[in-house]
Amino acid sequence: MMTSHTSAPAADRSRRMSATGWTIVIVGISLAAWLATLLWMGGMDEGPGTPLHRFPVFLTGWILMLVAMMLPSELNYVSAFYAMLRARGAGTGERTARISAFLSGYGVAWVMYGLGAFLLDAVVRWLKPEVLGWQRYGPLCAGGVLVIAGLFQLTSLKHVCLKGCRSPLSFLAQHWRSGNKGALAMGFRHGVDCVGCCWAMMGVMFAVGAMSLPWMALLTLFMFAEKVFPKGEKLTYPIAIFFVVMGAWIAASPDTAPMLKNPMLYAGICFTR
Repeated sequence: MMTSHTSAPAADRSRRMSATGWTIVIVGISLAAWLATLLWMGGMDEGPGTPLHRFPVFLTGWILMLVAMMLPSELNYVSAFYAMLRARGAGTGERTARISAFLSGYGVAWVMYGLGAFLLDAVVRWLKPEVLGWQRYGPLCAGGVLVIAGLFQLTSLKHVCLKGCRSPLSFLAQHWRSGNKGALAMGFRHGVDCVGCCWAMMGVMFAVGAMSLPWMALLTLFMFAEKVFPKGEKLTYPIAIFFVVMGAWIAASPDTAPMLKNPMLYAGICFTR
């Protein structure tokens, strides 16, 4: 009898230790990605219109940004997926492989978003529209992107996608697939939901300067809070107000807007000449 009574607490402790281990791994990887991003992107922020550089450079930086910005908000999903795998009798190696595949699928969805943004930027730079010059309508364009991001926060699509990002058990129960390929597919499906939830916020990065570390940190905080905090879904409204106010500020008086560098101070930016 004593054995049966003591085995349950021991099992609970083992589960908690394993979940804590995954949390430590994710936090450690995220911190390493932030450090790598600081080293990689330090001094590259030239304000709105900052060049995305050659594709290999952009892709490397984009992946580092994804790991730094998005991985912390996946803690709930990883914990839920781990618990379900363990309940189904998966061993340690199998759990590690499945979770890695899930996160890889999630990353693929965001890499596809980045590729689309890179192609769009390349087309705009090839066209070289003078109206986007910072001395003409550049501030209106950048501010408009922030206003759009703020308005998107209030849409039904935002709230549907955010609900999916905040409900790991429901998502996994509904879309469960076996094997590593199944985990990869589930991760990609979840990544699509996350892109649907946060595409406008990530678009802000391209408007204010894709290499802006202060904006990167702020957007990371916003996305983490929405997805992980107990009442995170209610934060969509104050975040919306922030984006609209900042967008109007940048459009009306870009020289006084906080966390925004004047691209006219830098050489070699397509839209400022």
